[in-house]
Amino acid sequence: MQKVFRVVYMMLICQTFISFSLLAQKKDFVLVEAESFNEKGGWVLDQQFMDQMGSPFLLAHGIGKPVQDASTEVMIPKKGTWHVYARTWNWCSPWKMKEAPGRFKIAVNGAVLDNELGMGTQWDWEYAGSVEIKNKSNSVALKDLTGFEGRCDAILFTKDKNVVIPNRKEDLSAFRKQLLNIPAKPEDGGYYDLVVVGAGTAGLSAAIKGAREGLKVALINNRPVPGGNNSTEIRVVASGEMNVKPYTALGNVIREIRNVYSKEDQVIEMIQAEKMLSYFPNMHVFAASKVGKQIKSVTAKHIENGKEVEFFSPLFVDCSGDGNLGYLAGAEYRVGREMRQETRETLAPDRPDNIVLGATISWKSKVMPAEVSFPRCEWAIQFNDESCEKVISGSNWWESGFRYDQVNDAEYIRDYLFRAIYGNWAFLKNDSKFKKEYANRELDMMTYIVGKRESRRLVGDVFFVQQDIEKEYVRYDDAVVIGTYSIDQHFPTPKIHSFSRERNLFQQ
Repeated sequence: MQKVFRVVYMMLICQTFISFSLLAQKKDFVLVEAESFNEKGGWVLDQQFMDQMGSPFLLAHGIGKPVQDASTEVMIPKKGTWHVYARTWNWCSPWKMKEAPGRFKIAVNGAVLDNELGMGTQWDWEYAGSVEIKNKSNSVALKDLTGFEGRCDAILFTKDKNVVIPNRKEDLSAFRKQLLNIPAKPEDGGYYDLVVVGAGTAGLSAAIKGAREGLKVALINNRPVPGGNNSTEIRVVASGEMNVKPYTALGNVIREIRNVYSKEDQVIEMIQAEKMLSYFPNMHVFAASKVGKQIKSVTAKHIENGKEVEFFSPLFVDCSGDGNLGYLAGAEYRVGREMRQETRETLAPDRPDNIVLGATISWKSKVMPAEVSFPRCEWAIQFNDESCEKVISGSNWWESGFRYDQVNDAEYIRDYLFRAIYGNWAFLKNDSKFKKEYANRELDMMTYIVGKRESRRLVGDVFFVQQDIEKEYVRYDDAVVIGTYSIDQHFPTPKIHSFSRERNLFQQ
């Protein structure tokens, strides 16, 4: 899909939005969304927290090495002095870390502006510096300084250094729409017999099966690749049996798409081969409209160009993983564990709580022909020979966020895992008693899309409990999924992960 760069210049005269009253009349602005950069370089597009931020951002995911510049061309209509701001933050500030690991600078027409960015204690506009503009067409670049997860949401050029820029989510959304000329009404995406939100294993199965049954299907996915947790971006292996009695028909599609991460191109070809199936990657569903209690449409935003599209259907399937569509539609949902008195489960706690299975990012290292250095990372979790994990890769056991909101605290959970992995690796490389074993190793891969095990659970007609597995087995003639993988429970205790020794997610 063609990447569209959007930048619009506007004279804000007679501002009608009360929330923009601090923006004086006749101010000049040029807003550049980071996700719309023509060339991303080594920066990656992170859309995971759009519902909290209102926008994706670019992430300098260099796993310890500064990434290649992201760059684009910006049209600035007036010559003279312009002041440049970037919306960013110090992602380690929730842990009171003074050092900002994700620092970067902005260059305009090759000239690097004065100030380092990524220093603030929350997502906000930071001043990059001023620049003399001589031509309408200007090159803009993000210059990563560290390789440690710097992030940029947007860049604003303004003639007024002291301008107060909207930062509250609702105000910022309206500000963006006005400056970028985003229509108030979304584009009509058409009518479908079935709309599936999310293209993980469940979403792919529902969409492909629906299309093969003769339904006109729209499959909406908020990432560039299909597969969800089973994709190359997260890399969870699909396990379990299929086509088992009494549901011998369940699993046919799964067999075709199983372990998407090893054959993404084939799965995309499979999607495209279904004539009744339309696939919409890079589209994030953020709104749902209803007639009475029934959903009539969903609206999705493109994660790069911001275009909003509305899809209509009498039937919707929520395979988002977070229960996003159900949440947007006002469906009942639960988070955490029910108490024993309600469910009669012997393994249930005496009191209900918000504990969920945690989230994971995976990583691995590789052997190099010579020694490779790695910084000590004072901002990361600190380890010693007793607490460190003596490993060369990490998968599902690098898990956290048990007592946190897997939706609204997702950036916090992911960033905590960054601190754990970087801190452990820094200790192994620099200060451990077996550092010689790691001298020639360097980090080779680390995911940045969070692999979630549990989130919102939408409440349906059947409440599945422990007894359904152990002794009160009930056959459901309308079953659509079977679970044959061993059930594992991950309890948040220091015995599981050594990095829980810090006062952290396990204790809060």
